Amino acid sequence: MEFAFERMLANLSARFANVVAEEVEPEIQRAQKQLREFLGFDRSTFGEFRDDGSLVVLSSTATEFVEPTPLGPLPVQLDWFLAKLREGEILQTIPEDLPPEAVAEAEYCRRTGLRAHLSVPLRIGGQIVGAIAFSAFRETRAWPSDLVVRFKLVGEVLAQALARKREQEKLLAAMAEIKALKNRLERENAYLQQVSQIKPRLGLVGKSPRFLNVLEEVRQVAPTGATVLLLGETGTGKEVLAQAIHEASDRRSRPMIKVNCAALPAALIESELFGREKGAFTGALARQAGRFELADGSTIFLDEVGELPLELQAKLLRVLQEGEFERLGGSRTIKVDARVIAATNRQLAQAVSEGKFRQDLFYRLDVFPVELPPLRERREDIPLLAWTFVKEFGNSMGKLIDHIADESMAALTTYRWPGNIRELRNVIERAMILAQGPTLHIKLGHALLRQQAVSSATGTLDAVERAHITKTLERCDWRIRGSSGAAELLGIKPTTLESRIKRLGLAPQR
Repeated sequence: MEFAFERMLANLSARFANVVAEEVEPEIQRAQKQLREFLGFDRSTFGEFRDDGSLVVLSSTATEFVEPTPLGPLPVQLDWFLAKLREGEILQTIPEDLPPEAVAEAEYCRRTGLRAHLSVPLRIGGQIVGAIAFSAFRETRAWPSDLVVRFKLVGEVLAQALARKREQEKLLAAMAEIKALKNRLERENAYLQQVSQIKPRLGLVGKSPRFLNVLEEVRQVAPTGATVLLLGETGTGKEVLAQAIHEASDRRSRPMIKVNCAALPAALIESELFGREKGAFTGALARQAGRFELADGSTIFLDEVGELPLELQAKLLRVLQEGEFERLGGSRTIKVDARVIAATNRQLAQAVSEGKFRQDLFYRLDVFPVELPPLRERREDIPLLAWTFVKEFGNSMGKLIDHIADESMAALTTYRWPGNIRELRNVIERAMILAQGPTLHIKLGHALLRQQAVSSATGTLDAVERAHITKTLERCDWRIRGSSGAAELLGIKPTTLESRIKRLGLAPQR
């Protein structure tokens, strides 16, 4: 019998030398069963110590009249037993020999009918990594020292195989993490390449009280992570403001993800926002991550959120409230941590009353509303904005402009700008293309625009200029020079303004 046992141990060692990772635990259970049946034990248990000190049962095999040890963490009440194993002590116990402090262990023996038990702690590199145990319930068994040594040897063969599996799992997990990071970076790079095709827009320029108040609100909300709702007419710079909020937050190390809800077809917007599984619809040939997945750990900007179809608003609400969603055609729940900045030129409260927008979603978006004033309500910023665009296009076109014609500036500051900052930028770009010298002459090209520009005066350019300069001077108490003086607000030199005042015969009203 001794020779047969030695041969069995040699065969076990050979099997575990070449076992593949996915077969380690099933092979351990087969080895336990073989040992148990060969030696006539009633149960064999194999467990692994975790970093928190718990002993987790990985496999157990038993005869038909004995329950196997439940898989999972061993009850912490068996603290005497666990402490001895962690200390590296081989436990050869029968109920009668348990010390007084082993109260829970004695109760376990009484409840289960355990007559004899052997637990052998297993070491790898001097560290205790697990234990193998054999139990007898029908009769008291003796534990010869040579048998204990052999159990220890075979147990460490099993533990070595398990350790190799754990190392392989760590390597695979690391490789999966690297692959996920690589895929994420590739998606971000592809996204950045797309958005880089869009021309850079206006920076945050202005000194009007209303605009400065907006900047102060941005300064306060940016670091909080709260949902922000940007309100304002088309072209007022909502996207630029969203970018400023993102760059002032602790998420600025990753790109802000942008989605124009009005530009996407209704049939595609769900897959763009939340991603899709392969075969989710005709033409979905591969799995695709959505914009919310790209924005995990960053910010997502939902432009024109008021155009989002009603049937998708519930899914957006769930992301805002719980940070989770499923891809189109999928069932796996995906968790994300994405800050939402939404923008709209619609009156969402009215859309709610008309049943076109969910009330609960409106309240969830309306945590911190910021209203951007239209350009016609911040006319003192027009000269600054105009010069910002002049410098931008001057750099890209290689043109040097040192002066904007007075009549041109007067027309700019009088016009109502229904297209707001975006329209102003387009007008400046056209003027820069046509510019022939250092003085920029700007024409409001459409007849309708010219009509709107002079509608508040008698129709002549001198009348427009007179009205605008007078209004600006009155706003500054007729102070021409210095910070916030009339010349600075008009974007012209003080000497030029003084010459204009003299030519137009302007004087303060007494």
